[in-house]
Amino acid sequence: MSKKGSREERELVKMLWDADCAAMRAPASGGATKKPLPDVLAGNGEIYLAIEVKSSSAERIYIDSAKIKALQEFSNIFGAEPYVGAKFKREKWRFISIEHLYKTRNENFRVSKELAFQKGIELDELIGKSKQVKF
Repeated sequence: MSKKGSREERELVKMLWDADCAAMRAPASGGATKKPLPDVLAGNGEIYLAIEVKSSSAERIYIDSAKIKALQEFSNIFGAEPYVGAKFKREKWRFISIEHLYKTRNENFRVSKELAFQKGIELDELIGKSKQVKF
């Protein structure tokens, strides 16, 4: 895990705690174990989230299909809602449900900045504090 990636994970965990959700980084995510673990796990007693964290200074983020499969597998077992947390440089966090991810020709996934802001939701909506109106 890069310093940048772990910094983004810590930032998200802090944001979730500040929003009254218990949250933690999964210390063995990122291939350190054979078990399917998300980067961040969070809940508030009403909603449980498993989040794969990705960040980029580019316009697109690419995600290996094995990461998404592991996120789905963990979420199904745990009873969590799976999301990709996307942080583009100088932009707000966006959370994209895995069904909205774009599947590439080689069966991996891509999140463009445009997709993140069209289909993704903000933190308050993710945790049920507000509802975004999309036009």
